[in-house]
Amino acid sequence: MHDIATTHDDSKGQYFWVWGALLVLTAAEVWLGYNQIFKNPAHMLEILLILSIIKSALIIGWFMHLKFETALMRWLLVVSVVACFVIMYFFFFPDADRVQPPPSGVGIQQS
Repeated sequence: MHDIATTHDDSKGQYFWVWGALLVLTAAEVWLGYNQIFKNPAHMLEILLILSIIKSALIIGWFMHLKFETALMRWLLVVSVVACFVIMYFFFFPDADRVQPPPSGVGIQQS
């Protein structure tokens, strides 16, 4: 067995930096969501998805201590997540073209 104290850096400052980065990324996501600065909604979703992936990597790496694991464990997680995304792609995206806006007049309240 290995000594945990020699392999883990338990400095609180590092965790506060990660927490601060998460706070800034979340504020950026909220600001982007409210201001709608991109004309194309798909581009907005791409940016928000990238920010969310960065946030999840920070959370998994530091707060779930994955950065201290062996390379095999990290690769196993990455391959599993990618496999889940591939499976979700094949299940959800073939039906994505069926989603259409409602016909005109539906959902509009007349006074």
